[in-house]
Amino acid sequence: MFNIYVGNLSYEATEAEIRELFGAHGAVDRVNIITDRETGRPRGFCFVEMGDEQAGRAAIEALNGAEYGGRTLTVNEAKPRPPRSGGGGGGGGGGRRERW
Repeated sequence: MFNIYVGNLSYEATEAEIRELFGAHGAVDRVNIITDRETGRPRGFCFVEMGDEQAGRAAIEALNGAEYGGRTLTVNEAKPRPPRSGGGGGGGGGGRRERW
């Protein structure tokens, strides 16, 4: 899978529109529009997965800097997400301490 980051995306862009935009360069396997956890509204970026790396690179070349929905798109190869640290916050002692 070739994963592509698409930034500066219009908040009104739909999955179907993004599929069509990238589909001109090859088969689109998946579109993941990132939304705000609390409001559910789009955050202005998405990830597009294409099965063919050459098609993905052609889409990046063609669409990076292109205007779409009144905005200039930022399109590049998505970088893998860094691993998250395992634990929660912790600390603070939590219990009652003797005052001696």
